[in-house]
Amino acid sequence: MQKGRKQSKSDYRTNLSHSQNFITNKKLIQRIIGLSNIKKEDTVIEIGAGKGHLTEELCRRSGCVYSIELDRRLYESTKQKLSGYSNLKLFLGDFLKYPLPAKEEYKVYANIPYFITTQIIDKLTSGPNPPKDIWLIMEKGAAKRFMGTGKETEKSLLLKVNWEMKILYHFRREDFHPMPSVDSVLVHFSRKAVPDLSRKECIAFQKFIEHAMKYGICGKEGLLTKKQVSVALKRAGLPHAHEDGVTLYIQWLCLFRCYRLLLK
Repeated sequence: MQKGRKQSKSDYRTNLSHSQNFITNKKLIQRIIGLSNIKKEDTVIEIGAGKGHLTEELCRRSGCVYSIELDRRLYESTKQKLSGYSNLKLFLGDFLKYPLPAKEEYKVYANIPYFITTQIIDKLTSGPNPPKDIWLIMEKGAAKRFMGTGKETEKSLLLKVNWEMKILYHFRREDFHPMPSVDSVLVHFSRKAVPDLSRKECIAFQKFIEHAMKYGICGKEGLLTKKQVSVALKRAGLPHAHEDGVTLYIQWLCLFRCYRLLLK
């Protein structure tokens, strides 16, 4: 796709088709869904029914499954294949346009199209009624970026305010059909019972991060002095910031709270 050209519906469907990598091994499916805490009383949303292999196991383990499939051919075949499951609600459409539950508690489990990973995670984590738990099969490199593995990003820091994230399973490329060109993992996003910051504080935290990542925590245009950074981390019992900047989420949170106190 040429830079600056809006992606057409045809482009989107083509990219989606090329981004579909199915898991069909029943033992593997049982194993990875078994790593979740999905129970019979749970409502589960699946992003992309595909050929219905994951969908079927989700139907067996949960109370109700809402599965959204964009590909009409896959939708029709899966609808026929899983017609015996009364707890399955299968929809033809685009998940990015699908309305999430406004009040009901729910969970999400999906083998997602990798090219819309960011859009999917944004939709699931930023709404007024996010899922209690999310399990996504996704590209390993993307998972590490969202988790802030190695180096925190603005996205990883903001996610950690509300979510605990952990890789539960590392796949082989041979586990998928067709085989992807990248490594894949199963990531669990667990919503914190009590967020580390309020919604209002989170907006201020985002501005703090943006400024600090552009100009540095301290320095000529920094928000704190080196002494303030050192004292704040020491009082909180946290390690000193590295020479190349703050590296841990808990350090960022500590220094943000220090900055807020200085503003009062």
